[in-house]
Amino acid sequence: MPPRSPRHPALDLPAFDRESGALMAIVETPQGSRNKFAFDPACWLFRLSAVLPQGASFPHAFGFVPSTLGEDGDPLDVMVLMDEPVYPGCLVPSRLIGVIRARQTDNDGTVMENDRLLAVSVDSHRHSQVERLGDLPSDFITEIEHFFEFYNQARGKIFEVRAWKGARAALKCVKQGQKRSGRHKKV
Repeated sequence: MPPRSPRHPALDLPAFDRESGALMAIVETPQGSRNKFAFDPACWLFRLSAVLPQGASFPHAFGFVPSTLGEDGDPLDVMVLMDEPVYPGCLVPSRLIGVIRARQTDNDGTVMENDRLLAVSVDSHRHSQVERLGDLPSDFITEIEHFFEFYNQARGKIFEVRAWKGARAALKCVKQGQKRSGRHKKV
């Protein structure tokens, strides 16, 4: 068997599809799951990283954008609106609609910017008309905020939503993440 590369190829996929321009989101945690999964590049597997309290679940698919790095040193986080849950590791072509600008305080008191991208699966029927944040009901946005606040609180962290920004700011966030990762490609 040939030796395995020290870096999983999924991490080096382009952030955007070269033909369609769609954002390439890799799902770690399926919609509706109480289990939080995180891709572990050291062993090339998805690791169970947390279990939400009973009655709580991820409202939408949650994952990362390849070839990016956030200020926390991990690939950029993305929540993807779609019709049905998909399995961890599924590559979901998506369109960016916004970003939650957020500050996160960890258990040890470390404070960092930890934004969350919001995207829609290009194959979604239910969300096919959602092109921008303004197309979503305000209570939908509030529920996403509350989810991230609750999720972090359950892990002993503080998640402070500073602002919601649209697709242009989300695209800028991805481009900055690409530069941070050293794999910047023009869109």
